[in-house]
Amino acid sequence: MSMMDSAITYFEGLQDRICDALAEVDGESFREDSWKRDGGGGGRSRVLTGGKLFEKAGVNFSDVHGELRPDFSGALPGDGQQFRATGVSLVIHPRNPYIPTVHANFRRVERGSVGWFGGGADLTPYYVDPKDASHFHKTLKGACEKGGGAGVYERYKAWCDRYFFIAHRNEPRGIGGVFFDYLGAGAETTKRETGLEPAAFEANPESTFAFIRQVGDAFLQAYLPIVNEHKDAEFGDRERRWQLHRRGRYVEFNLVYDRGTVFGLRTDGRVESILMSLPPEVTWEYNYAPPVGSPEARSLEQIIARRNWADD
Repeated sequence: MSMMDSAITYFEGLQDRICDALAEVDGESFREDSWKRDGGGGGRSRVLTGGKLFEKAGVNFSDVHGELRPDFSGALPGDGQQFRATGVSLVIHPRNPYIPTVHANFRRVERGSVGWFGGGADLTPYYVDPKDASHFHKTLKGACEKGGGAGVYERYKAWCDRYFFIAHRNEPRGIGGVFFDYLGAGAETTKRETGLEPAAFEANPESTFAFIRQVGDAFLQAYLPIVNEHKDAEFGDRERRWQLHRRGRYVEFNLVYDRGTVFGLRTDGRVESILMSLPPEVTWEYNYAPPVGSPEARSLEQIIARRNWADD
């Protein structure tokens, strides 16, 4: 079995496991839309809306292939115009403002003779709970070290902090997690695209794939305890207003900076699946800032601080 075929099998199974677990904790089921892409491939989008806990949860699997647009071919490593990309991508927007929004993506991309893995997971709380942040980061750190060795978490945590940054607001999107790309693409490609030497585990395709599986399998362990901890927390109009305001920042990042959004739109992907990451309700209030000393202001301060939560 090729590496691409193995990745497809794993990502399909990961989508199943994540959807089953989220549906069980929420009590509502996902709707599935299977789709075909003009030009090659397709996928299955699963969305849960109006749930008890999740206002909108989208978990998408895709396997697309074909010919790159001439104006986009230079944006990807590799050779030739043919590409194939597969992966699972999710965004969970909870109803309760005390439950964080979460995002994760795990993918494999091939172009000509070059193939690589990318992805990660990150947490976007509206009200930062240090215990939640520490649990999320420690879980990902354990998965990174088990799959890739010492120092790998710190490398990808720093990359996540850089990537999930809203430059035009000069603030992070959330409290981060891990982010990585071009894993296994080769030393020359990795250094050209990232400025970094490859991590040691990338020298072997199987160990690179094993790393992806370790981090992917850790997602539910990292997130579900946080959901269960806060699912019964009481909230009112103030908390909801803050949640909708901060969701605006999430939308700005996804539409302006997110690589997955850009890749999907520029490879003629299914628009509904690409934009399923957007929340169902959001607000932009002109020049809004939380009152000094308020819980909202303190939470924002902790987001901006970008702490080393795994050390807490």
